[in-house]
Amino acid sequence: MNERPWPLGAATAIGSMPGTDPVEAASIVFGELPEFPYFPELPARGVGADLIGRTAALLVDLAVEVVPSGYRVASRAGHEHRRAVDLLRWDLDAVQEVREKYGDVPPVFKAQFAGPWTLAANIELQRGHRILTDRGALRDFTASLLDGLVDHVAELKSRTGAPVVLQFDEPSLPAVLAGDLPTASGYGTVPAVPAPEARELLSTVISGAERITGMPVAVHCCAEKPPISLLRAAGAGAIAFDFSLLRGASPGQLDEIGETIDAGTTLMLGLVPTADPGVPLTLRELVSPVFKLFDRLGFSREILAERVVPTPACGLAGATPEWMRRALTLSREAGKAFTEPPEGW
Repeated sequence: MNERPWPLGAATAIGSMPGTDPVEAASIVFGELPEFPYFPELPARGVGADLIGRTAALLVDLAVEVVPSGYRVASRAGHEHRRAVDLLRWDLDAVQEVREKYGDVPPVFKAQFAGPWTLAANIELQRGHRILTDRGALRDFTASLLDGLVDHVAELKSRTGAPVVLQFDEPSLPAVLAGDLPTASGYGTVPAVPAPEARELLSTVISGAERITGMPVAVHCCAEKPPISLLRAAGAGAIAFDFSLLRGASPGQLDEIGETIDAGTTLMLGLVPTADPGVPLTLRELVSPVFKLFDRLGFSREILAERVVPTPACGLAGATPEWMRRALTLSREAGKAFTEPPEGW
């Protein structure tokens, strides 16, 4: 497995973008992040374009439908499921069109989908309970997701000509671990999933994805306290999170980051705000805290470009088109600053 398939100093983004035009979105991605482009997600298109619907479109021999509470397992593929599949196909067409227009094959191409715990936390069984409450259903959905990724990765490679890195988004994982998810009735909470059980399932999916792609797998968690040690132990080759969450971090949290860097895991650090801060934001303001973190942890700045990939703090679906472009530009410039740090920073 290629441990770091992206170039030194490359930057990427989490996945979601504003707007509804997949060709325009792909054009922006390939233009702004040519060394590490990604498969744009456009949730503003509605049902089927969001993280859960998009991931459900990959499932083999399983289908979902939309009910007032969200997504639910369906006995057969109906309108909502077919729409999700169609949106995914249109997005593939858009990526191929733009890649052929640009001509150059990127070093690597990233695609993002819901991780197993977030998928299982946000789809209900037909009787109303979350999938994660049923071990058999959880196992079936995990296997179906991996089966679907086989064909999807092959399709992405064919369309882009590039090796594919998969990113699993796990925003619901901390709530799964803490037992904070409400039950179907709303009067209780789903029992917490023990950390070893959560790690085991993640490890199964990560290792399966590695076999499919031959590349390291990234896991993104935008929650306030991402379980970084658990993700590393599960085999994540890269961990994406909002860097601002480290402000005021405890010594234990900093040790966790240091151990992750020391283990060779890539940090996809969310450095750029997802919305226009309303005041000028300089490159130095973005990257200096990362230099200081490495200094504090005792790591040489020379390894920054090897261990860190800059990104926006989270998805950009809520950003204005102007700030979305600016956020991608700043991420790219941050990556270059890590390869050649300006004097005095």
